[in-house]
Amino acid sequence: MEELLNSTVDPACLQEPPLAVDVIKQLDVFGWCLYSVLTLMSCVSLLLYLDQCAYIYKKLSYPKKTTLIWISGAAPVIATMSCFGMWIPRAVMFTDMTSNCYFAVVVYKVLVLIIEEFGGSNAFLKRFSGKPFIIRTGPCCCYCLCLPRVPMSRRLLFFLKLGVLQYAILKTILSILSIVLWTNGNFDVADLEITGTAIWINPFIGVLTIISLWPVAIIFMNTNSFLRDLNIVPKYALYQLILVLSQLQTSIINILALDGTIACAPPFSSQARGSMLSQQMMIVEMFIITVVNQRLYRRTYDKLPTEAHDNDKNAEVALKTTLVEHDV
Repeated sequence: MEELLNSTVDPACLQEPPLAVDVIKQLDVFGWCLYSVLTLMSCVSLLLYLDQCAYIYKKLSYPKKTTLIWISGAAPVIATMSCFGMWIPRAVMFTDMTSNCYFAVVVYKVLVLIIEEFGGSNAFLKRFSGKPFIIRTGPCCCYCLCLPRVPMSRRLLFFLKLGVLQYAILKTILSILSIVLWTNGNFDVADLEITGTAIWINPFIGVLTIISLWPVAIIFMNTNSFLRDLNIVPKYALYQLILVLSQLQTSIINILALDGTIACAPPFSSQARGSMLSQQMMIVEMFIITVVNQRLYRRTYDKLPTEAHDNDKNAEVALKTTLVEHDV
């Protein structure tokens, strides 16, 4: 029975991902058109990002410009790495790790950006110190309604930054460790045995990801009303979208490939074909996000109003409301 089963399986479905030259040889007219368009998209994404970097570097001051360059580079970097992974399937391990490590730093930079919009840590604390912050936000505690509000302090801000920074550091370390183990044959995503390293490293990275997203959500949920004029809501939404596409979407496709739902198509095995489809989808999605980023980041903003200005504005609105009620 086993011999009959093995005889019906194409040997290419059990092999490693093909070499780049094998990918080129098996391309037909449609394949050449598809690969050319996707490569062009990734190149345009990179060129738009470089143009945006030059604009931000000239128009904005330090340290805000470096933060914006890091954040706006998430989509084009992922698109470029996906393009390399599409043409060189055996390099997917390296390209995915590079994209994930870069995005781990972006998660920290999003938190830094929100704080810098208020003038930095000292100005942020001066404005919000002692004010209660809601901590029942996703992805950890959105349903924990019993959690009390915590007053903002220098200590709390330090732990929020630390909660995000740990992901940027540990994600990079674990990615390097995974590559080292993979080159030695000890790391295999398809190996789900309890003795495999992937079954331990990947869930641990997932936990670190959830922990890092929580502090960013806390800061955003409590301060976004002050930053709406700076387009912080669409910027945060795009950051969340990149997170879902680069992490959740890729994971779902990999699971479908491991399960055999994504069929083998020689010279691609099921896992290699799933990875290829993921890379191609990522290029299109990141290209669209890069174009949208041009409208969000390639511009300057007026200085954020001070807390005293906000108080005067609220007092003026309250006075007008009182006068209207008195006239009635």
